[in-house]
Amino acid sequence: MNNKEYIERGRFAPSPTGRMHLGNVFSALLSWLSIKAQGGKWVLRIEDIDPQRSRMEYADLIMGDLEWLGLTWDEGPFYQSERGEIYEAELQKLADRGMTYPCYCTRADILATQAPHESDGRVVYKGTCRNLKPGTHSGPAAIRMRVPEEGEGIVSFVDGHYGEQTVDLTTQCGDFIVRRKDGAWAYQLAVVVDDALMGITEVVRGRDLLLSSPQQIYLAKELGFAPPRFTHLPLLCNTEGQRLSKRDRSLDMEALRSRFEAEDIIGLLAYKAGLQESPERVTAEELVAGFDWSNIGLADIEFNLND
Repeated sequence: MNNKEYIERGRFAPSPTGRMHLGNVFSALLSWLSIKAQGGKWVLRIEDIDPQRSRMEYADLIMGDLEWLGLTWDEGPFYQSERGEIYEAELQKLADRGMTYPCYCTRADILATQAPHESDGRVVYKGTCRNLKPGTHSGPAAIRMRVPEEGEGIVSFVDGHYGEQTVDLTTQCGDFIVRRKDGAWAYQLAVVVDDALMGITEVVRGRDLLLSSPQQIYLAKELGFAPPRFTHLPLLCNTEGQRLSKRDRSLDMEALRSRFEAEDIIGLLAYKAGLQESPERVTAEELVAGFDWSNIGLADIEFNLND
């Protein structure tokens, strides 16, 4: 960033693969409040790097919903689909240093190597293709980023909400994909490059992405970037304890806008987050002055519109 005067910069980076749901709105709201309480700027980035699922009409709907909610952005929207040359140049820097390699494994190949204790849904790549000799395989290949040998890939950071975090990249993440087999850019590379080049100082997002942070810190440092601060927030869950998703059509913005005003939704989310004592109507702007992360709990939040 070339600005002479330092300013905090946050961002919201939705994927345009469907209408926003209440969990997305919760993340956007806390990201917006956190950076506005610091007098900073909020950047909107559309993460449309998945060509099979991303749709421009969803991006337009997301922006319309944010404006309706009063969550206006200061810069953007920036579209990742237009930034391929930038990602290519950064990936080449890693390749030139031997930090990447082609991977021909299928998902079935990877799952077949999983140990019994890795039954929580995480897929830790075992490095099958890490030392392949050139020319031994052909066909499409993903590109993976090498992580250090076991015991040398410890990444520690202080999360803005969940505190001290320590992760062993080798045993908990494995060599991760930076470009997909179909040629599409992988999330980890694109987000690290964009956060750095857009001067993002604070990333606020759901705790389901907590394990992405050490990978992004490692990748940022290997590219010569200073990583942003990470602050993760509890997830909104249904009464069965399942995270809200785009499958919950009754909680997407189309359904919500048909039943509520923007101030109703903001007020209810602020109440659930611990930012006000009752679910009274309120605007996002009215919450800025009293915003404090210490008021927000660590446990996931059960959400029922009939509460």
